[in-house]
Amino acid sequence: MSTNPPPRQSAGEDTAATPTGSDEAAAPDSPPVPDARQLRTILIAVCVALMAVISSVSGLNVAQPDMAVAFDASQSTVLWIINVYALALAALLLPLGALGDRLGRKSTLVGGLVVFGAASALAGLAPSAEVMVVARLVSGVGAAMIMPVTLAVITSTFPAAERGRAIGVWTGVAGGGGVLGMFLSAALVDVATWRWLFVLPVALVLVALVMALRSVPDSRDSPGSSFDTIGALTSFVGVVGLIFALQEGPERGWTAPATLTALAVGVLAAVCFVAWELRRGDTALLDVRLFGGRGLAGGSVTLLVVFGVQAGVFVVLFPFFQAVLGWSGLLSTLALMPTAVLMMAASGLAPKLSARVGARATMATGVLLAGTGLALMAGIVSVDGGYVSVLPGMLAMGLGMGLSMTPSTEAITGALPRERQGVASALNDVTREFGTALGVALLGALLSAGYRGAVDDRLAGIPVDSADAAREGVANAVEAANGAGSRGPELVDAARQSFVDGWQQAMWAGVAVMGALFLYVLLRGPDSPAPETVGSGTAGEPETAVRESVQRQTGVPEGPATDKLAQTARTRNGGVPSTPADGEQHDGVRESDEQRDDAPESARTTATS
Repeated sequence: MSTNPPPRQSAGEDTAATPTGSDEAAAPDSPPVPDARQLRTILIAVCVALMAVISSVSGLNVAQPDMAVAFDASQSTVLWIINVYALALAALLLPLGALGDRLGRKSTLVGGLVVFGAASALAGLAPSAEVMVVARLVSGVGAAMIMPVTLAVITSTFPAAERGRAIGVWTGVAGGGGVLGMFLSAALVDVATWRWLFVLPVALVLVALVMALRSVPDSRDSPGSSFDTIGALTSFVGVVGLIFALQEGPERGWTAPATLTALAVGVLAAVCFVAWELRRGDTALLDVRLFGGRGLAGGSVTLLVVFGVQAGVFVVLFPFFQAVLGWSGLLSTLALMPTAVLMMAASGLAPKLSARVGARATMATGVLLAGTGLALMAGIVSVDGGYVSVLPGMLAMGLGMGLSMTPSTEAITGALPRERQGVASALNDVTREFGTALGVALLGALLSAGYRGAVDDRLAGIPVDSADAAREGVANAVEAANGAGSRGPELVDAARQSFVDGWQQAMWAGVAVMGALFLYVLLRGPDSPAPETVGSGTAGEPETAVRESVQRQTGVPEGPATDKLAQTARTRNGGVPSTPADGEQHDGVRESDEQRDDAPESARTTATS
């Protein structure tokens, strides 16, 4: 039995609960459904915009030393230049996603592209670290306008038959776009300077802007309630506090006052957010009651863990390639490309597999494959084996994560009604950001702890200064080897072997987490097959939602007559359930004369009165 809240009775919500697919073609006042060519152009436009946002999250990582020299900045300042973008993006996703639903998705997308492009250009020309921090902060605001709208445009524009494939392409770009962005960024740094890193997002923004202005249809929804300002503020404070604690914990220390204060503020704000949203009910920024259903909870938990593990694995892989194998940044990023390519390909195939075996089975298969990949990397990695020892695990992980991401995203967007698709998309993105921050913090900490525990036993006879440097990390040990004299090669070997020991500890922890997720998906994953619709008002029970909506509109008592009217609603919407507003006559549930004739006399009288 579903644990979702009862069907909404708000006029503002129920009216918009119908997807903008084939059902809108039947509505006399709706714009025509885009043809196949326009749909392709829309998909390309939003994916290019998404690529600009995603590539900017990780692109600057390859230029940390160059920025430190250019601005004469400390490592802490450089990290803030990188992290303030992700912090602003994560904190503003929910409020700006909700505003995008109200103000218009196309106008929000265009406005976000303008803000993001201008801020990226300013960052590329920044004369100081302070200007760079401000530019990155404004870029994060623009990205928070863009990112949820890109997915909301897909879910509110594409018909049900095409929506799953489009979401698969979107999730592939979201998952693999970071790696592609890092590769292009590393190539630009190698052939030019770090300032050229901002040419890529500006170019992508210009392409997306032209295509969006020409092809993306404008859609907006007008809920019957005021904007949830308190919910927006508490969500902002909660996300800022929690993400800040996760970002700064490894750098400042988990018991540092700043870390503990941010964590306490974040947790308190999150509790206040949930309490307030429960109080507002159907008019909340995010109806938290929907987390009682399988779709929203299962999709969110899966994305949180999958993106957390992915981010944590990349934290492990880069120092392995660079410090252990001695590769350049460009070659190290290129080594990740097979994982990204498989992830993107599997994301596109996932909707077809979900249609055959169901969303839950597809997600479980993906999680199992990803966990197997982690186990392979933990079991056969070695210094002597090099790249070949980790490649099979990387391929399995990329395939598994691609299969699990698309049905998870569909489960999240399908759990909320159409007029809340900006919020649904923002929730999907916030979950990814939290997962990334958690994965980097936790798996990175496990790697560091495992390395330090292993290297201590291998430093006997090493000069004290070199040994102390080696305890800081494998890259420090390689650099300190020059001052260790004849013991230099021994120090490098000890550090590399210790890194592999720490790697294995982190990977086995990831395997345990993926095993727990696999069991959770089997027990509490989205119902199979995956829902084809975008929010019927009650995630997981569209049939009941349609029947009850018909009853509220027509007064026809529950029974054969109601079932017939509900069936007509689904048929006229191309097989998609809808839940029109009370007191409104939606085209999908407008009874014909023949339908009324088939109903009992009492029902006909009630329906026509």
